[in-house]
Amino acid sequence: MRSIYAFLLLLFSCSQQDNKSIVKKEIKYQLDSLQMNGYLVYDELIKEKRPAILVVHEWWGQNDYPRKRAEMLAELGYVTFAIDMYGEGRVADHPKDAGTFSSSVMKNFDLSKERFIKAMEVVKELNFVDKNKIGAIGYCFGGAVVLNMARLNIDIKGVVSFHGSLSKAVDYTGPTSTKILVCNGADDRMVGGDAILRFKQEMDSIKANYEFINYPNSTHGFTNPEATINGEKFQIGLAYNKEADIESWKKMQAFFNQIFN
Repeated sequence: MRSIYAFLLLLFSCSQQDNKSIVKKEIKYQLDSLQMNGYLVYDELIKEKRPAILVVHEWWGQNDYPRKRAEMLAELGYVTFAIDMYGEGRVADHPKDAGTFSSSVMKNFDLSKERFIKAMEVVKELNFVDKNKIGAIGYCFGGAVVLNMARLNIDIKGVVSFHGSLSKAVDYTGPTSTKILVCNGADDRMVGGDAILRFKQEMDSIKANYEFINYPNSTHGFTNPEATINGEKFQIGLAYNKEADIESWKKMQAFFNQIFN
């Protein structure tokens, strides 16, 4: 597993071993009686206030993958916070457990909103964060979370969904001021053409500023080097696509450069 993530970091020239100014902290915070486990990463050499980006995990939970993405974003100069949507840092090793965790969160989206906003409040309290420049990215389950946060028009500049579900968990009629980027796999069987059409119609109806990109020859989980292994192991439609991974990450960088400047 570590060799795969080492490759991913090398791919984007993000050598954490060489950059000793990158700070990585485990942050525990409470929501009622539930403890949430966050992972904060930032470059301590940057003294001015800067944008912050929340990273929302896949349905597996906050494992190594969202943490590595948070580190990569910190290398770009952002304060990043890999958040815990399940509580207690719970992670799943099997799709059955992952499905149980993720569905319980999405079925009670008022609670999900509370968990997301609590994580955002933790970040806003940091004195080196520009509170007016908060963004979020999410993968698979996390993509659905950030898209629904955009639908709710909470105080967030922009969100990026990577191979996330397009289904809405909230009833909102808009408009929304949150800018939206959707990076989707063109061959993703979990996101069909009808879902894409409905999503675009919905985005138009709430006057959303959004961009939807279909990456060719890409299926669910295309940004995660572990996706092919899990897809074969559990016989589910997951696979990594190096080219789509690189291109979607570049697109995300351009997106945040635009909305934060």
